[in-house]
Amino acid sequence: MSIIPNFFGRRRTNVFDPFSLDVWDPFEGFPFNNNNFGSLSDQVRSSSETSSFVNANVDWRETNDAHVFKADVPGLKKEEVKVEVEDDRVLQISGERNKESEEKGDTWHRVERSSGKFVRRFRLPENAKVDQVKAAMENGVLTVTVPKVEVKKPEVKSIQISG
Repeated sequence: MSIIPNFFGRRRTNVFDPFSLDVWDPFEGFPFNNNNFGSLSDQVRSSSETSSFVNANVDWRETNDAHVFKADVPGLKKEEVKVEVEDDRVLQISGERNKESEEKGDTWHRVERSSGKFVRRFRLPENAKVDQVKAAMENGVLTVTVPKVEVKKPEVKSIQISG
């Protein structure tokens, strides 16, 4: 839990996380009327159709053998989610949930489910085998497994002391 309150509404990832590629915008949430003051986070995002779905929750766990990412993407099919490794060390998980089509005569009483695009990026450490990434999806949870390079333990040779 953060000891710094969030006055601007949106839950953020940890800005001190060395693996996060999120761009922190100190002016995010301020109502600038002048279009010259665009939000840095707006410049990073590729679409203006963003919503709370943009922040798909992701857990990153490191085991002895691999880095395991679990992303909550409820309601999406595996065809609607992309997992890519770019720039040799950046894992990118992206996707899009489309709005439901409005049919003539329908009356909407409440719309709470979000739609739009999401992109999450993680800088992988040097010990990641980026050429052996595997992904699976089950019950709205995407699991991405990035194996780790085996660390060879140095061979210890005992030396006899004479004298």
